[in-house]
Amino acid sequence: MKKILSAVLILSMVLCFAACGADEAKTQGSTLVYGSTDYTAINPALYEHGEINLLLFLGLTAHDGENNIVPAAAESWKWDGAANTYTFTLRDGLVFHDGEPLTAKDVKYTIEAIKNPDNGSENASNFEDVVGVTVLDDLHVAIELEAPNVAMLDYLTIGILPAHLLEGKDLVTDDFNRNPVGAGPYKLVSWDMGQSIILEKFDDFYLGAPEIDNVIFKIVDDSDTRALQLESGELDFAQITPKAMGKFEKLDGYRVYKMDTADYRGIMYNFNSDFFSKYPELPGILSYGVDREAIVDSVLLGHGQTAYSPLQKGPYNNPEIEKFEYNPDLCRTLLEEDGWEKGEDGYYYKNGDQLAFKICNGQADQVRIDMSNICAQNFREIGINAVVDIVAETDWEKQDAYLIGWGSPFDPDDHTYKVFGTGQGANYNYYSNEKVDSLLKQARELETYEERLPLYQEFQEELTKDLPYTFIAYIDAIYAGKDTIHGITEDTVLGHHGVGIFWNIYDWTIE
Repeated sequence: MKKILSAVLILSMVLCFAACGADEAKTQGSTLVYGSTDYTAINPALYEHGEINLLLFLGLTAHDGENNIVPAAAESWKWDGAANTYTFTLRDGLVFHDGEPLTAKDVKYTIEAIKNPDNGSENASNFEDVVGVTVLDDLHVAIELEAPNVAMLDYLTIGILPAHLLEGKDLVTDDFNRNPVGAGPYKLVSWDMGQSIILEKFDDFYLGAPEIDNVIFKIVDDSDTRALQLESGELDFAQITPKAMGKFEKLDGYRVYKMDTADYRGIMYNFNSDFFSKYPELPGILSYGVDREAIVDSVLLGHGQTAYSPLQKGPYNNPEIEKFEYNPDLCRTLLEEDGWEKGEDGYYYKNGDQLAFKICNGQADQVRIDMSNICAQNFREIGINAVVDIVAETDWEKQDAYLIGWGSPFDPDDHTYKVFGTGQGANYNYYSNEKVDSLLKQARELETYEERLPLYQEFQEELTKDLPYTFIAYIDAIYAGKDTIHGITEDTVLGHHGVGIFWNIYDWTIE
């Protein structure tokens, strides 16, 4: 019996070492282990959010460390104002991770896939002005627009898909979304769902092979667990919460990066829900009931700013609009003017309805949950029965409200047109305002700052009259990592979820 057990033990050890050896073979050389949230699919044409897209895919254009547009797959382009057409010249010799050439045909396929309504792309509204894509030859592609749209160069940073792998297939369900192939600085080696995504440097990347040989996206959804694994050495680099920041500032061998973002949080009211479809005027009243300063101080520990506009962090901000500063007495007054009366239980009622709703949150973001709890407490003190609901799956159609996050450091069209435009791809709360639609449509079709500024300022003014959200705060992105990592640009203004940190990953090094 002992001999059998010994044999089993030896066999187990052999298998273990074999497996470990296989993993090491996948990650020979320098390796960066990054603490990441989970992915169910990776496809930049379908899904906007995903830090990993910057590593795996290459766009016609790219953003530099100051968020300016620079050439990427396209070495140059020309704009024909009379024909509303961009003509791009691609770099010669570009290849995908599988060795196949990247050509104008792939650009055409990608844009048409985004525009195809059957694919339900979150980015479709960014490309709705595109009326035609013409392949002139392998290295030249013409993109015709219905009207000028200066944001198009920002949107063409989107990763180019390989047509030879996807033509004739269902893009939404194809296995490509679990085995993505791009032309970015890193290529996929393996993906253990819910555990890790292993990437290897792409030697044929157009800027040359990256300095770091391997990047592992280790899936650690919980922010507290991520901080613990960073401290224990299981992770090399991760985004952390403000509460964890102080610890890493004091730890030897670590460096903390506090980076500005255009990333805001707010309560998104769902005008398709039974409650807010009946009382759409409430967001403008409720917004006086949230103590934003307390949230910045206690949840963000000062690492953020109170929010009042989706364009607050850019040159199109309108600082003169109503900011809905905390005023619980005014909130009560406006509720009562709107016909709400306090019941014996201390909550407001109207037409037999209690003023009650849920603020929904995903499970993984403790900062949002903490914000929601303070908002709910503020509301209950006024007489509004608000509770926080942490959900495994988000019901965009019927939920009352959601602690949402948006924001872009790029063109003002980004994260406005598709978020607040009626029926657009990221308008998750069924918000509809004809004047907002008109202003955003006009603004995206003008070329100069001077022409666009009054339209975006009026757009922000109109939002205050018909609020889709209670804007709460802009949050700083706080990253921590081992001090052996070099190349991170601390002054880059990041986007939603801190996306943009990897814009120059190919230049990073590890001692």
